[in-house]
Amino acid sequence: MSHQIIGGQLKLADGKALPLSKGVRAGDFVFLSGQLGLDSTGRLAGPDIETQTRQALANVSHVLQEAGCTLDQVFKVTVWLTAREDFGRFNEIYAGHFAATPPVRSTVVSGLVLAGALVEIEAVAYAP
Repeated sequence: MSHQIIGGQLKLADGKALPLSKGVRAGDFVFLSGQLGLDSTGRLAGPDIETQTRQALANVSHVLQEAGCTLDQVFKVTVWLTAREDFGRFNEIYAGHFAATPPVRSTVVSGLVLAGALVEIEAVAYAP
């Protein structure tokens, strides 16, 4: 099966391109790499879980839009948080983006590679 790269490579604030694509369309499925709370310059949008969650979800939405779909077509999400105590504040913001038809989700607490990153959100959408 052939696939199409969506959104290009991820680049950090220093211009370094990471060896991954933001998203890939394979048939009717769109797979997104984990999206951090990075703004358009490749820097973290803010130091708190709320700001980073909003930005990470905006990044998910933007890559989905480039693939021709929306958050409503997401059926699986995986989330990594660096602090268990951030879960409630993260979940409140997340719930506002998936109010009508929330996808299945796994949430894990672990370290993230980028210093200062508090949340990473990966998504899979079905978009025929």
